[in-house]
Amino acid sequence: MGREHENKTEMRRQVRELQSQVDELKDLVNTLLSVICEEPDGVHSGAAPTIPGQPANNYCM
Repeated sequence: MGREHENKTEMRRQVRELQSQVDELKDLVNTLLSVICEEPDGVHSGAAPTIPGQPANNYCM
């Protein structure tokens, strides 16, 4: 009975630790996605910048 209680306690501790790691990784992913989606001038307009000498359409960033 005592061993079973220790196993459950250890499992709960591991679950809390893993949940904490998942939460940290979610924050990191959201930060990275924000950086990736941010345009060079820091504006989130969704418009691609104009590249001199290139057509204004048919290219992807």
